[in-house]
Amino acid sequence: MKRTLRMIPCLLAGWLGGPAWAESYSIDSRHTFPVFEVSHYGFSIQRGRFSKVSGKLDLDLANKQASVDIAIDTASVDMGFEDWNKHMRGERFFQTDKHPQARFVARNFAIDLAAPAPVSGELTLLGVTRPVVLQVSQWRCAKHPILPRQLCGADLQTTLKRSEFGMNYGIPGIGEDVRIVIAVEALKDS
Repeated sequence: MKRTLRMIPCLLAGWLGGPAWAESYSIDSRHTFPVFEVSHYGFSIQRGRFSKVSGKLDLDLANKQASVDIAIDTASVDMGFEDWNKHMRGERFFQTDKHPQARFVARNFAIDLAAPAPVSGELTLLGVTRPVVLQVSQWRCAKHPILPRQLCGADLQTTLKRSEFGMNYGIPGIGEDVRIVIAVEALKDS
């Protein structure tokens, strides 16, 4: 009976055309944060980060397939001091009162731990959804060195044009191109 119950999700996935994920992971918000970089009138590269990130990573390493759904709390933007953070949360940039969340979703992408490939997905920012390709410098999955759980991590990056999402304030003085670097870790669900 237990074996039959365990097979039901696999059978449903097959009938509905979707994969039956072998493992599900939750994003570790303590070790996951997107950092962004943008030119400030050509004098310097300014950096900020988001400190509240959540989401799920589903893996089928045997078939080298994965899906990810990550939510970023835009009000968690951190530029280093509160006045600047308030400015970034306002109407000219992230409009956190109207758009409290940015989201990256990639469904059924190829994952090969030995030979990382780009991840194509969609980023929703300021209510605008556009395709984004994340370059992957590494994937690693192994037992967590301290916790009794499996851990997967990656280093990702991309560059996007902020005006494509409707964030136009200050262009061209404040750069159009925004480089995003993401450290991400996810712990296997129990």
